[in-house]
Amino acid sequence: MKYSLAFFILILLNGCSIFGAPTELDETKNWNADRIYSDASQKVRDRNFDKALKYFRIIETRYPHGKYATQAQLETAYVYYKKNDPGSCIAAAERFIKLHPNHPNIDYAYYIRGLASFKERGLVDKATQQEVNDRDPATMKNSFQALKELVTRYPDSKYAKDATLRMTYLVNALAGHEMHVARYYMKRGAYLAAVNRCKFVLENYPESTSNEEALVVMISAYESMGMQDLKEDAMRVLKSNYPQSQFLQKDYKQEKRDWWRFWDSL
Repeated sequence: MKYSLAFFILILLNGCSIFGAPTELDETKNWNADRIYSDASQKVRDRNFDKALKYFRIIETRYPHGKYATQAQLETAYVYYKKNDPGSCIAAAERFIKLHPNHPNIDYAYYIRGLASFKERGLVDKATQQEVNDRDPATMKNSFQALKELVTRYPDSKYAKDATLRMTYLVNALAGHEMHVARYYMKRGAYLAAVNRCKFVLENYPESTSNEEALVVMISAYESMGMQDLKEDAMRVLKSNYPQSQFLQKDYKQEKRDWWRFWDSL
C-alpha cells in the first residue's frame, strides 16, 4: 500500500510537469466588451492602474474590431501617464497616432504625448530654477517640439492653450540655461563666449524672461573687453526695452559690484 501511494504521488507530480502550473483565473472570461470597458474605467477612477491596463489589453485582444478597442488604446496612454510611466505613455500615444491619424480625438494623443515628454524630462517636479538651468537643453528642446507639434497641427484644440503655456515655460528654461553658461564664462574671463551666449538668447528666445539679463551681461562683457561702442549699443537697447532696469538706476555703482552679484540680488 505504501508503494502504491508513493507511485500515485509520482504520477500527480508528473502530471503537473506535463500540464504546467494552473493559470491565473480570468474573471472576465464570460464578460462582454461593455462590462470589461466599464470595469476598466472604474479601475482607472480607483487608481488601480495595473488592473485597468490589463482590462484594456483584454479588450484589444478579444474585441479588436469592437467599438471599445480604439478607445482602449488611447486610454492606455492616459493610464501610463497617471502611473508615472512616461516612456510607456509616449509609446502608447505614438502607436495610437500611427494607427488612427484621422481619429476625432487624435489631438489628445498628441497632447498626452507632450505631457509625458514634459514629465519624462523631470520638468514638472519641484526643482529650483537653478536646477532647471543646469539641465541638458536637448531634453527641454525635445519636450518643446512634442508640444509644438500639437499646437501646429491642431491650433484650435482645447489642449492648445495648456500646451502653449508649457512651451513658454520651456523657452524661459532654455534661455535660462544659456544665461547659466554665460555667467560661467563671465566669471572665468571668457567674455566673447559670454557675449555669444547672450546673442543666442536674444535671437532665438526674443520673448524670454532672460533678455534683460542677457543685455546686462553683454554690457559688462564689452566693457571688460574695452569695446566701448558695442557696450553703448547694448546699453541703448537695454534703456529702450527695460527703462526701469535696476542696472540703470543712479545708485548702482558698477565699479564696486561684480555684474553677477548685482543680478543675483534681483
